[in-house]
Amino acid sequence: HCREVWSKEIRAQDTVTQSTGDVIGYEGGSVTLSCTFTTTSSTNPYLFWYIQRPNDPPKYMLRRDKYSNDTVQEYKKRFNTKLNTSSVPLTIEDVQLCDSAVYYCALKPTKHLLIWNFTRHLCTRFHSPLSLNVCK
Repeated sequence: HCREVWSKEIRAQDTVTQSTGDVIGYEGGSVTLSCTFTTTSSTNPYLFWYIQRPNDPPKYMLRRDKYSNDTVQEYKKRFNTKLNTSSVPLTIEDVQLCDSAVYYCALKPTKHLLIWNFTRHLCTRFHSPLSLNVCK
Protein backbone atom coordinates (compact mmCIF):
# COMPACT_ATOMS: atom_id res chain seq x y z
CA HIS A 1 0.00 0.00 0.00
CA CYS A 2 2.80 2.46 0.75
CA ARG A 3 3.99 2.56 -2.84
CA GLU A 4 0.51 3.58 -3.93
CA VAL A 5 0.24 6.32 -1.30
CA TRP A 6 3.71 7.92 -1.34
CA SER A 7 6.33 8.37 -4.00
CA LYS A 8 9.40 6.60 -2.76
CA GLU A 9 13.08 7.11 -3.34
CA ILE A 10 15.68 5.29 -1.31
CA ARG A 11 19.21 6.59 -1.06
CA ALA A 12 21.99 4.23 -0.03
CA GLN A 13 23.26 6.62 2.63
CA ASP A 14 19.81 7.04 4.23
CA THR A 15 18.40 3.96 5.93
CA VAL A 16 15.72 2.98 8.42
CA THR A 17 15.95 -0.38 10.18
CA GLN A 18 13.22 -1.98 12.22
CA SER A 19 13.29 -5.23 14.12
CA THR A 20 11.65 -8.16 12.37
CA GLY A 21 9.00 -10.38 13.86
CA ASP A 22 6.12 -9.73 16.20
CA VAL A 23 6.24 -7.86 19.47
CA ILE A 24 3.99 -9.31 22.14
CA GLY A 25 2.00 -6.92 24.30
CA TYR A 26 -0.41 -7.50 27.16
CA GLU A 27 -3.43 -5.41 28.03
CA GLY A 28 -2.48 -2.68 30.46
CA GLY A 29 1.25 -3.18 29.94
CA SER A 30 3.71 -1.35 27.73
CA VAL A 31 5.70 -2.25 24.63
CA THR A 32 8.53 -0.51 22.81
CA LEU A 33 8.97 -0.79 19.05
CA SER A 34 12.49 -0.20 17.79
CA CYS A 35 13.55 1.95 14.86
CA THR A 36 17.14 2.87 14.04
CA PHE A 37 18.28 5.12 11.22
CA THR A 38 21.31 6.51 9.48
CA THR A 39 21.48 9.55 7.24
CA THR A 40 24.30 11.41 5.58
CA SER A 41 22.14 13.84 3.65
CA SER A 42 20.87 15.87 6.60
CA THR A 43 21.95 17.09 10.03
CA ASN A 44 18.29 17.38 11.06
CA PRO A 45 16.35 14.36 9.80
CA TYR A 46 12.61 14.11 10.37
CA LEU A 47 11.43 10.77 11.78
CA PHE A 48 7.81 9.68 11.53
CA TRP A 49 5.68 6.87 12.92
CA TYR A 50 2.59 5.59 11.11
CA ILE A 51 0.01 3.00 12.13
CA GLN A 52 -1.85 0.69 9.75
CA ARG A 53 -4.84 -1.16 11.10
CA PRO A 54 -6.43 -4.02 9.11
CA ASN A 55 -8.12 -2.88 5.88
CA ASP A 56 -6.97 0.74 6.38
CA PRO A 57 -4.16 2.73 4.76
CA PRO A 58 -1.21 3.85 6.93
CA LYS A 59 -2.16 6.74 9.22
CA TYR A 60 0.21 9.43 10.47
CA MET A 61 0.83 9.32 14.23
CA LEU A 62 3.77 11.54 15.07
CA ARG A 63 6.96 13.28 13.93
CA ARG A 64 10.22 14.09 15.68
CA ASP A 65 13.22 16.14 14.65
CA LYS A 66 16.05 17.90 16.45
CA TYR A 67 14.14 21.13 17.07
CA SER A 68 10.46 20.24 17.25
CA ASN A 69 7.88 17.49 17.44
CA ASP A 70 4.28 16.83 16.51
CA THR A 71 1.84 14.18 17.72
CA VAL A 72 -1.74 13.70 16.54
CA GLN A 73 -4.08 14.36 19.48
CA GLU A 74 -5.45 10.81 19.67
CA TYR A 75 -1.93 9.42 20.22
CA LYS A 76 -0.65 11.95 22.79
CA LYS A 77 -1.77 10.06 25.88
CA ARG A 78 -0.39 6.55 25.33
CA PHE A 79 2.14 6.75 22.46
CA ASN A 80 5.51 8.36 22.97
CA THR A 81 8.90 8.53 21.33
CA LYS A 82 12.15 10.38 21.78
CA LEU A 83 14.52 11.12 18.93
CA ASN A 84 18.02 9.93 19.79
CA THR A 85 21.18 10.22 17.68
CA SER A 86 20.36 7.13 15.63
CA SER A 87 17.06 5.77 16.93
CA VAL A 88 13.46 6.76 17.52
CA PRO A 89 11.78 3.97 19.53
CA LEU A 90 7.99 4.09 19.91
CA THR A 91 6.59 3.20 23.34
CA ILE A 92 2.93 2.29 23.77
CA GLU A 93 1.63 2.59 27.35
CA ASP A 94 -1.53 0.97 28.72
CA VAL A 95 -1.66 -1.40 25.72
CA GLN A 96 -5.15 -2.13 24.39
CA LEU A 97 -6.40 -4.77 21.98
CA CYS A 98 -7.07 -2.09 19.38
CA ASP A 99 -3.34 -1.28 19.31
CA SER A 100 -2.85 -4.44 17.25
CA ALA A 101 -1.55 -3.08 13.95
CA VAL A 102 1.41 -2.78 11.63
CA TYR A 103 3.64 0.14 12.63
CA TYR A 104 5.89 1.99 10.21
CA CYS A 105 8.90 4.14 10.93
CA ALA A 106 9.83 6.65 8.21
CA LEU A 107 12.76 8.98 7.58
CA LYS A 108 12.72 12.27 5.69
CA PRO A 109 15.93 14.28 5.54
CA THR A 110 15.25 17.99 5.50
CA LYS A 111 15.74 18.48 1.77
CA HIS A 112 13.32 19.81 -0.81
CA LEU A 113 12.88 16.27 -2.14
CA LEU A 114 10.78 14.03 0.07
CA ILE A 115 12.67 10.83 0.76
CA TRP A 116 10.63 8.15 2.44
CA ASN A 117 11.94 4.89 3.80
CA PHE A 118 9.13 2.56 4.76
CA THR A 119 9.81 -0.79 6.32
CA ARG A 120 7.14 -3.15 7.54
CA HIS A 121 7.52 -3.23 11.28
CA LEU A 122 5.33 -5.47 13.35
CA CYS A 123 1.93 -6.50 14.42
CA THR A 124 1.33 -6.41 18.15
CA ARG A 125 -0.43 -9.61 19.14
CA PHE A 126 -2.05 -10.53 22.40
CA HIS A 127 -2.06 -13.93 24.09
CA SER A 128 -4.42 -13.21 26.95
CA PRO A 129 -8.17 -13.23 26.36
CA LEU A 130 -9.26 -9.65 25.76
CA SER A 131 -12.56 -8.00 25.05
CA LEU A 132 -12.69 -5.93 21.88
CA ASN A 133 -12.68 -2.21 22.60
CA VAL A 134 -12.28 1.06 20.77
CA CYS A 135 -9.16 3.20 21.10
CA LYS A 136 -9.91 6.67 22.40
